[in-house]
Amino acid sequence: MTLQLFNVLGREKQPFTPIIDGRVGMYVCGPTVYEHSHLGHAKTYVSFDVVARYLRWRGYELLYVQNITDVGHLRENEEDRVLVRAAQLNAKPMQVVETYTRSYFEDMDALGVMRPDISPRASGHVPEQIEMIETLLANGNAYVADGNVYFDVRSDEDYGKLSNRRVEEQQDESRELIGSDKLHPADFALWKRAEPEHILRWNSPWGEGFPGWHIECSAMAKKYLGANFDIHGGGIDNIYPHNENEIAQSECANHAAFANYWMLTGSLNVLDPDEGIPVKMSKSLGNYITIKDALKNWKPQTLRYFILTSHYSSPVVYGEEALASAKAGCERLMNARQLVLRQLNSAPAGGAGNGFLERLDKAQTDFRAVMDDDFNSPRGIAVLQDLTRDVNSLLNSAAEIGIDTLAAINATYQALGGDVLGLLGDEAADAGDSQREAALIELLVEMRAQARAQRDYARSDQIRDQLLALGISLEDRADGTLWKLV
Repeated sequence: MTLQLFNVLGREKQPFTPIIDGRVGMYVCGPTVYEHSHLGHAKTYVSFDVVARYLRWRGYELLYVQNITDVGHLRENEEDRVLVRAAQLNAKPMQVVETYTRSYFEDMDALGVMRPDISPRASGHVPEQIEMIETLLANGNAYVADGNVYFDVRSDEDYGKLSNRRVEEQQDESRELIGSDKLHPADFALWKRAEPEHILRWNSPWGEGFPGWHIECSAMAKKYLGANFDIHGGGIDNIYPHNENEIAQSECANHAAFANYWMLTGSLNVLDPDEGIPVKMSKSLGNYITIKDALKNWKPQTLRYFILTSHYSSPVVYGEEALASAKAGCERLMNARQLVLRQLNSAPAGGAGNGFLERLDKAQTDFRAVMDDDFNSPRGIAVLQDLTRDVNSLLNSAAEIGIDTLAAINATYQALGGDVLGLLGDEAADAGDSQREAALIELLVEMRAQARAQRDYARSDQIRDQLLALGISLEDRADGTLWKLV
């Protein structure tokens, strides 16, 4: 099956055909580093982590670029977010940037998000941004006004093609231009004049200033991926104005299509406590939960599982009940994988179960089919859960499973649940967890046996019931007590 993805540019699912056969260039808008990242960020970057993992698993050579915005992201009143935060903390701007850049990567590492191949900073690419602005001025797509440089949206007849917001449909009210040096309300800053108190400033042909927010992505994408590349990703909330402005300035400067495919993630929402309706989790609304706080209560795999049980392009509502369900689903996969590893350590060379290899082939075929359908991680997880049902049936049967079959089951879990979805750790780590878990269970089984020998049946039953509550059942036999995961 050919890989298909929903291209927001055109609003349809399309076969994926990279510019260079076998190679993919992907740019994803990264964070603005002025505060700790929240779960809304986690949804976007876990989703694109799986996109990157799957492309590589499928055999593509991927170059993944994700920027760090450390200057130029202006609020509605045109204050730089980094400078505002620096003033609040009585810190230097680059001190703020370093603190929260490190925090972002700590969070991503904790969630199992693989590092991008390149993480360029906006502040480190000001010359490239100035060069692109000069090209836009020379092409007649921008103008200078009192040390500021603006993109003229009316110079681009395609402006609005991503978000379907056309210039002629936008109101040109005089009140929006009062006190402004813009020619049209939708015109956006490519370069801003630095006021005397502005700390972040660079020399430019238009005087000391700093770049606007949108120009950074255009300049860095071109530098590392070329004027035209395969996939551009980000969050749906940035479709306008950020992504729209990226396209306009890039295509006017380079006279080439910018990104061939646009993939945008749906928002992570929370229920409004008053209205009871889903609203976007955001810093501006103050309804966000930082990744660090979420990790105090939930394992990283649980958060990943929760995110991946919704399609990347769909919104999802955060809640304790949803996280509890994700925890149970993820633990079912992890428990099955650990049980395989335990039996693998002592499995015979022969044994039964070789017919199960066909079941594993079907799982991989089914998994690839659903992931080829626009990276459908919820259905990918469903394939793994169906496989887990059959694996548990096999392992709980009376048959002695051969080492070849167990190794193949383990390899399938590693490939689909580990390498692609990032829900299962590597074999060595899982084996270590499995051995520690088995040793603790054996210790409790021994304590229960001692309690029974002392006729302390209340204590014996308590240990049995508590193990059962943790998903571990005990079976007393003449030759001892056996335990298994249920």
